Amino acid sequence: MAEFLPQLMNDEVDFVIANGENVSGGIGITPQYATMLLDQGVDVITTGNHIWRKKEIIPFLEQEPRLLRPANYPPGAPGRGSGIYTSSHGEKIGVLNLEGRIFMKSLESPFKTADEHLSFLRRETKVIIVDFHAEATSEKMALGWFLDGEVSAVLGTHTHVQTADERVLPGGTAYITDAGMTGPSDSVIGVKKDIALERFLTMLPNKFEPATGKIELQGVIVDVDEETGHSVGIRRVKMGLD
Repeated sequence: MAEFLPQLMNDEVDFVIANGENVSGGIGITPQYATMLLDQGVDVITTGNHIWRKKEIIPFLEQEPRLLRPANYPPGAPGRGSGIYTSSHGEKIGVLNLEGRIFMKSLESPFKTADEHLSFLRRETKVIIVDFHAEATSEKMALGWFLDGEVSAVLGTHTHVQTADERVLPGGTAYITDAGMTGPSDSVIGVKKDIALERFLTMLPNKFEPATGKIELQGVIVDVDEETGHSVGIRRVKMGLD
């Protein structure tokens, strides 16, 4: 992030969203690492199912409005699932964080939750970005079509593998099934290869450790018309560092 983000900012990126749920040693996020990302120029941190892995993050979720957890957790869960923020150019931007249900937890419907949050986000801005943290490609695509024309972008996260299906849907919503991973490319979704292989070969549990070596930053840049809230372009980003 420290190496690549300034280069992206020079490319006229004026608002940065980063999913940071695994930034702390490969799983979870701590207040220290959340603060580091925010200090490096990230405007909003979204998360997913691993948000609860570091218990010290729970009080921080209540204190830091720029750190989101999925909105479709039950009432009473710490933190918030959406918010309104301001870009470096002064535009208001809504960000909504959702988690899928297929092969994951039995949460509230992300479709229903999206409708509920959009009803108040739209009161302040037409520019709304959704991070949909989900396992199943079909569920991500379905939410993209469900929200087409209603939000500026539906950006998938969670699987760590950047997909090549970025497009602007007919209603003006930018979509990609997975924005990818910032981490070591010579790995199994960020984990040391030998550790991942041992688990697959023996079916025995072992502790995952982040791999080392070549690092890549992956993501997307979305161009949004702030007057309409519709996207006019989306392109993948993939930057490497040895």
